[in-house]
Amino acid sequence: MTNLSILRHHCFADHIVPLGHPERPDRIKVINAMLDDDFADIPQSECPLAETEHLRLVHSAAYIDAIVAAAPSDGMISLDGDTHMSEGSLNAALAGAGGAVEATQQVLTGGNDIERVFVASRPPGHHAEPEQAMGFCLFSNAAIAAKYAIDTHGLDRVAVVDFDVHHGNGTQAAFWSDSHCVFASSHQMPLYPGTGAKSETGVGNIFNAPIDPGTDGAAITQIWRDHLLPQVAAMAPQLIIISAGFDAHENDPLGGLRMQDVDFGNITTMIRDLADQHADGRIVSILEGGYDLDGLRTSAAAHLNALR
Repeated sequence: MTNLSILRHHCFADHIVPLGHPERPDRIKVINAMLDDDFADIPQSECPLAETEHLRLVHSAAYIDAIVAAAPSDGMISLDGDTHMSEGSLNAALAGAGGAVEATQQVLTGGNDIERVFVASRPPGHHAEPEQAMGFCLFSNAAIAAKYAIDTHGLDRVAVVDFDVHHGNGTQAAFWSDSHCVFASSHQMPLYPGTGAKSETGVGNIFNAPIDPGTDGAAITQIWRDHLLPQVAAMAPQLIIISAGFDAHENDPLGGLRMQDVDFGNITTMIRDLADQHADGRIVSILEGGYDLDGLRTSAAAHLNALR
């Protein structure tokens, strides 16, 4: 029996963005085709919609109410120059957060021997701050999952590791003063959103590794092996959540790093080994960025094969 499961939902394709926007429905269609073609043997189920109480683990009631109120009944609205909502966006965002919570529930309760869950969702989440939508993101899915594990299941130490090309400022903001949560990120700098300096350390629980444009995958893998993962391991996390962005791929139009499929697989394998050592193998992986469709498909497949 496999110890990996997958959560997905048809509503993720209903989050419509302006023509030419990189975070387009084709992204999830490519992921779904890959899951159908290459991972049909893996148990797959639907993401539930998040409960308001789970969103409030990270976001204020006023922010949640504002997002719900902003959701259009038809057409499209823009929250900023990058972040948009259509008729299907609210349900997609709720299913993304709900999938992150459900995945956490699955790995912590041990149902059906599931140790690792991949949440194939969009819009992404790691830029959404407690009081601000930004960078394509509405709800901070990875941070919500971490806070849920602590609040509901009584965990004392949860780590989010993030290899997206962009810094996860929203996750960092949610964790900034919470010593129960660890955040480790590699990301290109300079690049949007401009956060993620090494000096940003929270209460000693934030570990940032800014990377120069043009850096190749072998060097990024070494940064994870020699610097980021040892710092995470020192915290002995009881659960590891991956913000799985694939826009550090060498062909991605929004980044300037040079990772290849094998590099995503290698980093994932190291994370898996760390989870086996400290967290009883428990991993929740949540899709973030990745905007070259071919690179997204092959990199995500390498990531899933390492989890499997």
